[in-house]
Amino acid sequence: MRIAGFANVDEALAMQETIARVLCPEPEHSGPCEVPWGFSVDGADQLVLGIYATAEKAASVVEDVRRAVDPREVTLTDGTPGRFDDLADQYRIEHTAR
Repeated sequence: MRIAGFANVDEALAMQETIARVLCPEPEHSGPCEVPWGFSVDGADQLVLGIYATAEKAASVVEDVRRAVDPREVTLTDGTPGRFDDLADQYRIEHTAR
């Protein structure tokens, strides 16, 4: 998903912690996060949040993120090949080990 409307890269990067707490409210929890996630930036004004989830769960995460970053624009997009590939691997490893 893309979160747009930042003045610069530093402002976009500063928003990561807020979003991380939406995705993982208890950072010291045991076991893997329900939805593997990671951040990247795209240009000077967009934070990219990669998640590995079903379409239904992704829609729910988008709504949670929208509330946390309002009034910034949040859009759900298809993943870019090669970007966040580690999230699928992380999911497989963590959920096979259970």
